[in-house]
Amino acid sequence: MNSLKGKRALVTGGASGIGAAITRELASLGASVAIHYHTSSEAAERLVKEIQASQGEAFALQADLSTEAEVKALFTALRKRWDTLDILVNNAGDLVGRQSMEQMDTEFYRKVWHVNMDSIFFVTREAIPLLKKAKESSIVNLASLAGRKGGHAGSIMYSAAKGAILTLTRSLSTELAPFGIRVNAVAPGLILGSRFHAVHTTEESKRQTIATIPLGRAGTPEDVARAVAFLASEYNGFITGATLDINGGAYMA
Repeated sequence: MNSLKGKRALVTGGASGIGAAITRELASLGASVAIHYHTSSEAAERLVKEIQASQGEAFALQADLSTEAEVKALFTALRKRWDTLDILVNNAGDLVGRQSMEQMDTEFYRKVWHVNMDSIFFVTREAIPLLKKAKESSIVNLASLAGRKGGHAGSIMYSAAKGAILTLTRSLSTELAPFGIRVNAVAPGLILGSRFHAVHTTEESKRQTIATIPLGRAGTPEDVARAVAFLASEYNGFITGATLDINGGAYMA
């Protein structure tokens, strides 16, 4: 239960859904957690109080991660508390909406890319100096089954961004290996219990997808959180450049 005791973790989008489950899991293993949020301030503060009530350390930081200046400001605030970082979980991202390539306007295309790729670039770039100071540290990127298979109708740009995260993970793992920083990804499939599928997926689509999953059920945020914690807790381990698929057997690389 204390495998991450003394470790410091930043979870982007860490106040709700899968992000909140990851935050709770890392905190339960003893990590101190910086919880990033964009608009969900009340959820972030509730989670901070929940962790503190269990004798853990947590605090919240606000930023629009698609904006370079706000990411820099977030890390300025983070460095006032911590001079090193052991774990970075790049969880923030969103489908934004569903549009086919034919109907897609440039503004929508750029927004999906900003939310899913610019954010991970800005955050990771700022985090690297802190991760290097920790000497043995870990980055876990949240990709998606959509990045493996191409996604459902209307998710072409989201799928492309998540596919890019898979490649970024492999490339960055090589670049950062000399500094003892491991970089891995998880690729969740249908995960219910979060805002994502409540907003973007119909009940019929959920039923149809579940019918194709060999394990016969959708995943939960906790399923993802346990996998992220495993990769994070291997801070001196031998796994890097890998993607862990969390989809009940719906896709096997």
